[in-house]
Amino acid sequence: MNQLPFDENGSEGSLWGSKSGGSGGMRGAKKKVTRRSATSKSAQNKPKSKASGAGEPLTVSQVSGQIKHALTNHFPAKIRILGEVSNLSNRQHWFFSLKDEGAAIRCVCFASNARRINFPVKDGLQVVATGRVDYYDAQGSVQIYVEKMEPVGLGNLELELRARMEELRQLGYFDPARKKALPEMPRRIAVVTSRAAAALQDVINTTKRRWPACQLLLADVRVQGELAAPEIARAIRKISADYREFGIDAIILTRGGGSIEDLWAFNERIVADAVYACNLPVVAAIGHETDTTIAELVADHRCSTPTQAAMMLVPDGRAMWQQIRQLEDRLKLLTERVARNDADRLRHVIRHPLFRSPDGLLREKEMQLGHLETRLLPMLQNRLNNEKAKLQHHETRLKPICSQRLQRAGMALDRIDERLQSYLPREVTQLQQRLDSMQRHLESVGPKSVLARGFSYTTDDDGQLVRSINDATPGKRITTHVADGEFESVIDGTPEQGTVKPKKVHKKKVVKKKLQNDKSDTGFLF
Repeated sequence: MNQLPFDENGSEGSLWGSKSGGSGGMRGAKKKVTRRSATSKSAQNKPKSKASGAGEPLTVSQVSGQIKHALTNHFPAKIRILGEVSNLSNRQHWFFSLKDEGAAIRCVCFASNARRINFPVKDGLQVVATGRVDYYDAQGSVQIYVEKMEPVGLGNLELELRARMEELRQLGYFDPARKKALPEMPRRIAVVTSRAAAALQDVINTTKRRWPACQLLLADVRVQGELAAPEIARAIRKISADYREFGIDAIILTRGGGSIEDLWAFNERIVADAVYACNLPVVAAIGHETDTTIAELVADHRCSTPTQAAMMLVPDGRAMWQQIRQLEDRLKLLTERVARNDADRLRHVIRHPLFRSPDGLLREKEMQLGHLETRLLPMLQNRLNNEKAKLQHHETRLKPICSQRLQRAGMALDRIDERLQSYLPREVTQLQQRLDSMQRHLESVGPKSVLARGFSYTTDDDGQLVRSINDATPGKRITTHVADGEFESVIDGTPEQGTVKPKKVHKKKVVKKKLQNDKSDTGFLF
């Protein structure tokens, strides 16, 4: 990977990128620059001599134009220059210089081209720049307008790999938080590799040695070439979709070592997407320990060799058997210890008098119970007699007190009864007189009394009082109420338009009602 991105011996990879022959290489390029520079100077001197002969000086713009014309004619459309970046200013457009031990030349890389450069550019970096030579009239300087750059020592695949790694890193493909945990005791593992790969045999041997009960399922795919990446991605997607049906617990993605070209299938985006979306944990062991592929970075776990990948997934049967033996010995010791403790407790319980002579212990308790009964019965009888005496004493004291209180209460009731007997008739008489007075007053001011004095009131069909002439519209039916009945009329017009013509109706019988305590009749007056 330390080769330059051009051929030092061929004209196709020369610094100029020209196909016109020549020895090429850096040394030949320097000679060609010197020769063409001399040619350019002679071309510049010819117009000047003619102008001098005519006695007319050239303007600055004319000289600048001739220089630009000479550069355009003598340089190819694009050249490639090897040099060291210096004085870099890369805010939007990049302005910098390319220099070597003997010279420096100014360069410009516009933002549209700078965005396509997929590696970090900084001062001191050796690069090969591709662009065109031009003359900048405003400053009177020769500049290289750079269209693309390549770092020295990195090939196109390496550049593409770095760019893809950065892209996937931004998308979170390498995020440790999304990594899946490995199963503790996998029953079935899918191995995605070539049947002819030596890595497959390493995985098989390691699995048989460590855990023979674990089954391996091979997904035979190409691991090198143009068709390798689609096959690998298709196999991973198939296993991820049907892992429950096949009972697969994990995937090993592996192959042996090789160059970056040999391992490139594992750097393809389609493989990275398949590993990223896989429902099972993926252990990747691709190439040698020094090789790094995108599939390994996206995988849940990365190993340097296929053997290490199998060891990471498959438990060591011998170690587990040893651990089981240790646990068995420990369980045996704990069981014996618990049994000894329980036996000691049982012997201690058996030595208790209750188990040694239960009849004697029961007789002793029975005698104690009889003694307590003999003592308790007289105590209870004495307590009962004392409480009975207290109750009789309280009864003797309460009898005269209750009799006195009952006599006083009876006398108070008699007095209240006498007062009520004299008070109620008088109060009833007064209330009756007030009621008669109020009734006479109501009759004098009630609507019937008013009607009896010759007054009347008129209502419309809705029973609403006709209070104003504005309520008497022509054609409206009204009812006039008098003391001995009511009659209906139809309005022909206002006093200016006509008179009210009474309509002959049957006289209604007025039903007299008794005056109630409420004053509802007064609401129909005015």
